[in-house]
Amino acid sequence: MKRAGIHVTTRSLRYRKEKVFDRNNAPIFEADGKQKVVTTPQEKGIDVRLALDLVSSARQKQFDVALIFSQDQDLQEVVQEIADISKEQDRWIKIVCAFPAGPNASSGRGIDKTDWFRMEQDFYDKCLDPRDYRPKR
Repeated sequence: MKRAGIHVTTRSLRYRKEKVFDRNNAPIFEADGKQKVVTTPQEKGIDVRLALDLVSSARQKQFDVALIFSQDQDLQEVVQEIADISKEQDRWIKIVCAFPAGPNASSGRGIDKTDWFRMEQDFYDKCLDPRDYRPKR
């Protein structure tokens, strides 16, 4: 996307090790007797970066439609700020929240005060980045 002239901001993922428990909160063990541990990626600071980019770009009239691939309700505050900017600038700005839908989706709703674009599992899977961003060992 950078080659196409799109400004791209990246953040390194942090990885957190978590012990695994069953439904009864009993530890799950590996064949070697050690408790099972999984490594979970965790993004930090991306919501703030997204919010700042949206507000800055709206103020500079760089978009009319923003498509947010997140269901984080914390972003509803930036949606309200964009609505205020739209009124101040007397122009139309649309915010759309895209998210996975279907029986396996973790949530069936988008960010409040946005239009919702429900993506079926097949479409959503085709949008996923297959790159493994974990540091090489």
